[in-house]
Amino acid sequence: MPVDYETILLEKKDNITTITLNRPERLNALNPQMMQELASALDEVEADDETRVLVITGAGRGFCAGADVRGMAGGTERGSRTAASAEELRQGLINSAGKVMPRIHKLQKPTIAMVNGPAVGAGFDLALVCDLRIGSENARFMNAFVRIGLFPGWGGTWLYPRVMGLGKALEYLYTGDFIEAEEAEKLGVLNRLVPADELEKETMALARKIAAGPPISIKLMKLQVYEGLDMDLDTALRIAAACETITLSSEDHREGVAAFREKRPPKFQGR
Repeated sequence: MPVDYETILLEKKDNITTITLNRPERLNALNPQMMQELASALDEVEADDETRVLVITGAGRGFCAGADVRGMAGGTERGSRTAASAEELRQGLINSAGKVMPRIHKLQKPTIAMVNGPAVGAGFDLALVCDLRIGSENARFMNAFVRIGLFPGWGGTWLYPRVMGLGKALEYLYTGDFIEAEEAEKLGVLNRLVPADELEKETMALARKIAAGPPISIKLMKLQVYEGLDMDLDTALRIAAACETITLSSEDHREGVAAFREKRPPKFQGR
């Protein structure tokens, strides 16, 4: 049964699901309702066999400005957080970042962040946890946590070095300086930098190309790329043998071979 969301938009087309953060008046800053709706939408995407690729983007001129500061201690929003115990604060993060970031990271489908504007604080982490990032010249990234005396509680210290290398990761974690679009491409934060008026076209072209691929093979590749970061080559090769055995017995493999012989595009079904 479709869910009606208020702070995000969810669109499914051509085996691609797009989740759009939809609080443009706040540069799509994350509030508790958005975080809960995002977690629910990710569960919906995971359970949808028709979805082969997930694209995450933001409405308006921003990707995501991070957590809504109006709800923080000293914020202006009614009910903004005041003094709380360390345990209450820890549980709050588990109930926000802990319900969103692992869902994206472990999603058994490729994920693409379509970065249309600033991605700041938790918004930067949200882009980094996706498998790929396509951005326009309006994309810019920043560790906002350090600027307001906070530790990056959405996984930045884990994500930054894996994407941009140790030295640059520490530089941007320590300073909170902006990473502009061209530098982001050089660092690998952006896989591709494209003109703003071509951002959606280029992102969806890549998403369709991936979605046309063999789902079983891609699922196993994604899993083993991330798992392989923490294992030695011998272990990785043993697991690779098991994964290839799975794909060798798949209908998609037979279809791929047949299509190659017949000189036609394959039609993979995920079986």
